[in-house]
Amino acid sequence: MNAPIFAAEQVAKSFGQRKVLQTAGVWAHSGRITAVLGRNGTGKSTLLKIAVGQLRADRGVVIYKGDRSARPDLAALARNGLYYLPERGVLSRWFSVKTHLDAVASLAESDGIESAIEQCRLSALLERPASKLSGGERRRSEIGLVVARQPDCLLADEPLFDLSPTDTEVVSQALRHLAACGCAMVVTGHEVEALLQLADEVVWITAGTTHALGTPTVARAHDQFRREYLGGLFGA
Repeated sequence: MNAPIFAAEQVAKSFGQRKVLQTAGVWAHSGRITAVLGRNGTGKSTLLKIAVGQLRADRGVVIYKGDRSARPDLAALARNGLYYLPERGVLSRWFSVKTHLDAVASLAESDGIESAIEQCRLSALLERPASKLSGGERRRSEIGLVVARQPDCLLADEPLFDLSPTDTEVVSQALRHLAACGCAMVVTGHEVEALLQLADEVVWITAGTTHALGTPTVARAHDQFRREYLGGLFGA
């Protein structure tokens, strides 16, 4: 396997006396999806925020396309083909879905709008402002922006959160499409079965550190992961 296009290594972060991350890391390879799984409060979102410079790590380094930084700059990363999708989303409530798509495609000099509309089933939503979208429609529209942007790397925090089964499948298919086009991807979340079906490899975050578990099949068979995280979800 080629070297990852993106990696965060040896990341540590404390908030006061609370150590959230101690020796955490995550990576993304072109054309592959890495899922970061872990209980609430274990630092999944914190790790991604550090990776894009929204939080300063106590220790650690982020590497993107060979450039190393202790404090990345999100604007510079974006100009270099990285897209960060936070849990709370990126849509402006006053603008229509079409306006968002046009703006992203124009800034990125991309021709991915038609693909975004098709992949995320947005044709009936184009003239609606974001404030008139349901939660699932918002997420599909946000993923549509990613498809229109055609990034080299995507860091997506909880992209499947609180979605219906139908919206989960639409978003998952769009993410698979992005990976098939060569996008390197990191996704987080608690939708274990959907994320295990989506991912090419699994990273488990627990007790402040991360464990590379390998493919979803290997992860399902990992004794400690099953015992401490999956529990009875997939049987004994």
